[in-house]
Amino acid sequence: MAHRITAFLKTGAVLAIASATLSACDSGSAGTESVHAVGSSTVYPFAKLVAENFSRSNADMRSPLIESTGTGNGIQLFCKGLGPDTPDMANASRRMKPDEFDKCAANGVDQIIELQVGLDGIAFASAKGGIMLNLSPKTIYAALAAQPYGKPQTAKTWKDVDPALPADPIIVYGPPSTSGTRDALKELILEVGCKTDPAMKALKDSDEEKYKQVCTEVRDDGAYVDQGEQDNLIVQKIVGNPRAVGIFGFSYLEENLDKIQDLPMNGVPATYENIASFDYPGARPLYVYVKKAHMRAIPGLEAFMQEWVKSWAKGGPLTKVGMVAMPPETMAANAAKVQSQTVLTKAELEAKK
Repeated sequence: MAHRITAFLKTGAVLAIASATLSACDSGSAGTESVHAVGSSTVYPFAKLVAENFSRSNADMRSPLIESTGTGNGIQLFCKGLGPDTPDMANASRRMKPDEFDKCAANGVDQIIELQVGLDGIAFASAKGGIMLNLSPKTIYAALAAQPYGKPQTAKTWKDVDPALPADPIIVYGPPSTSGTRDALKELILEVGCKTDPAMKALKDSDEEKYKQVCTEVRDDGAYVDQGEQDNLIVQKIVGNPRAVGIFGFSYLEENLDKIQDLPMNGVPATYENIASFDYPGARPLYVYVKKAHMRAIPGLEAFMQEWVKSWAKGGPLTKVGMVAMPPETMAANAAKVQSQTVLTKAELEAKK
């Protein structure tokens, strides 16, 4: 804490915040301060690798502190304010929401740099030799929704959802509500499956709040089991139960292919190529958010952002551990953001993709 206080005292933008806590801490050297990042469990292994490479290249600086808190919790911590007791960065497996942007601004975090750092896929898997399912957004929605199409959830087996599927019980281990993977599951899979019913499209126009509840709320009767922010625990659970299905980021599928198998979506397997081309329905971008005010207070922060840029190319360090590289033009655009420190606007968040 002492090092963060000294660093922030040198930054006029957060002088008052730093001064409020100065009396409780000793002074120190700003050059030895560490970058602090919180957020997504999906982005966590990638951020850790970038931090390790950063430390090798910057032996005079402390290693960045990377914490896996989940995307939602991470952004909440990030948005609490500026200063030495708040994180410099938030890692996210989905984009920041407009209401989160507003909360940040209300707490003085009104200059945020948004970087897309790569691509990932929401993978569905089972134990090697275990249950094999040909899934689709429609079948996943019907199996996991609390009120599928506004009706009571009665499906006990996969066959109840689709006669072509086996009569095995629906047992799915997945991410919690605070996870960006859960948010992406809702947006990319559940909502897409829900909208196959024309009545749901009409409901969205007449009552959007009810539509969101019907289309994205996950059942809580034990068929879907929230396993917290540790994706490796989900892998362990499905390995221990051949009839169970797990939901996690593509990198966890790829690193455990010796013991688990992919369950295709719309007949498309979750592979590097299918995610890169967005042929796989669960493909999604990954993000890092940075406080511009902290760029002036923490000397290592800009260098750490540059380390991300050096790491995300196809064939680079991150793709070797399961991240899918962005298209060249997207890489160039995000590298330019690091160089110019361009800040995010609410209009950008609200713009249709």
